[in-house]
Amino acid sequence: MELILWRHAEAENGTPDTARRLTHRGIDQAARVAKWLNAKLPENARIIVSPAQRAQQTAAALGKPFLTDENVGLSATVKGVLAAVNWPNVKGTVVIIGHQPTLGEVATLLISGDPMALSFQTGELRWFNSTDKQGAIMSVLQHDIYPGML
Repeated sequence: MELILWRHAEAENGTPDTARRLTHRGIDQAARVAKWLNAKLPENARIIVSPAQRAQQTAAALGKPFLTDENVGLSATVKGVLAAVNWPNVKGTVVIIGHQPTLGEVATLLISGDPMALSFQTGELRWFNSTDKQGAIMSVLQHDIYPGML
C-alpha cells in the first residue's frame, strides 16, 4: 500500500475553523503540489479529504473525485486516519488531505513506530509505501514535497 499524506494549503484566519478558505498563496500552493502529484498518482488512487473548506479546496486542485470523511477531519486521530485507509492492509494508493497535528503524528508513527509528532508545512505532502519484510510491515518514506520546492 502507498499512503500519501497532504496537509491542506495555506488558509485564511477566521472562524468557524471549518469554513476557513485558502488564501491566494494557498491556491497557488495547492495547484503546484497537485500538478506534481497528478504526474505520479496512479489512476485508481483513492482520495480521502477532511470536510474542512481549506482541505476541500486543496483536494479540488487535483481535479479528481474524492471522498469526504470526518475521520481525517479537524478532530481526527492517528487511529482514525489509519482505520479510514485500512493501513497497511488495503492494496493500492490512498491520498489523505487533512490537518496538523494529526498528519504529523501519523507520519511519525509510520517512520519510527512512536506516536510523537513531526510537523507539516502548509501544502506539504509525504508519500509512504508499506513493505512486508519477512512478515513485518515496514513504512518507507518515498517523497517529501512542499510547495516551495516546486
